[in-house]
Amino acid sequence: MFDLSLNAASTKGHDAIAPDGRKVEIKFTQVMRVSIRHQPEHLIVLARPKGGSVRVVYNGCGEAAWNAAGKMASNGQRSIAVSIFEGLFQKRPLEMKRAAPI
Repeated sequence: MFDLSLNAASTKGHDAIAPDGRKVEIKFTQVMRVSIRHQPEHLIVLARPKGGSVRVVYNGCGEAAWNAAGKMASNGQRSIAVSIFEGLFQKRPLEMKRAAPI
């Protein structure tokens, strides 16, 4: 779907490489929240509400998502609600808008 080269399972740091060389973290959720352990270079978030279809809710700069996530939990993860992604592009600074979707 995104023309990514997937890394081996459990590769530390990112899940795939984009055609332009960007490191991509991929998250999938059914509970409408995702957790991230580190600031990704690029982030793709897929969501499938119970009984619904899979949809892309975010495909953009990892820094913007990291900055919008909650505080670090004791398990080393920062959580972010899928609803936050809907307005993320409008709120991010101009330099973030240069990171094109994959």
